Amino acid sequence: MFSLFQYDFFINALYAAVLAAISCGIVGTYIVSKRIVFIGGGLSHASFGGIGLGYYFGFNPILGAAVFAVLSALGIEYTTKKASIREDSAIAILWAFGMAVGIIFVYITPGYAPNLMSYLFGSILTVSHLDLYLLIGLSILLILFFTTFFKPILYVAFDEDFARTQNIPVTKINYLLMSLIALTIVFNIRVVGIILVISLLTLPQIIANLFTKNFLTIILASIVIGLAGTLGGLAISYYLDIPSGATIIFFLVILFLIGRIVKWILSRR
Repeated sequence: MFSLFQYDFFINALYAAVLAAISCGIVGTYIVSKRIVFIGGGLSHASFGGIGLGYYFGFNPILGAAVFAVLSALGIEYTTKKASIREDSAIAILWAFGMAVGIIFVYITPGYAPNLMSYLFGSILTVSHLDLYLLIGLSILLILFFTTFFKPILYVAFDEDFARTQNIPVTKINYLLMSLIALTIVFNIRVVGIILVISLLTLPQIIANLFTKNFLTIILASIVIGLAGTLGGLAISYYLDIPSGATIIFFLVILFLIGRIVKWILSRR
């Protein structure tokens, strides 16, 4: 396997694994703590509409997905707070709308139908330099944002009513965090795909939560676990010659089962 280090695509995949672990570790901790995992699934599928538009109009599908996902995230936050629509209903509407728009525009795109497997299920080995630049920018932004506003984010994640009593701008923070969630999902699509990206945002946090309840510790542990999952899945994918996206998630599930066993052993002692 060490012979692969001479290839640029494999080096890019390693960089993507590190950056995906950082971005998903930070954002995923907020998602799990606030119990809005369903929003992540809705945004990941809604972003498919931007991919379809990107193919049809000839611009980068990932950038199209980013715009579509951010607008969907802001739309969910606005409708649930201002239009008296239940959150799960708004998510379901945008989920279905995004997938429908994506399918329609991919179908009517002139020429051969594009191969969408890397978007749906991920292919970390196809990560481009642009994808890496986007992940680097996102990771830096997330680190700066969560470092600067750590306590307000913590209050909003666990108790919005208490956060308002502390004069924290809850609405603005919610809009910003929803946008960051959308960008994190889209920029990691290349790593594990639209269908599986929500697992990368939740499994490391669930594993970390087995052993700690501290928000910051969960973030740091999730980054380490996510990195172990992406690198381990990448190695298994290479040796068994199977898709990398699904292998990464499979390996994370194995880590979760191991974590449960270790937790059970420690509790018995």
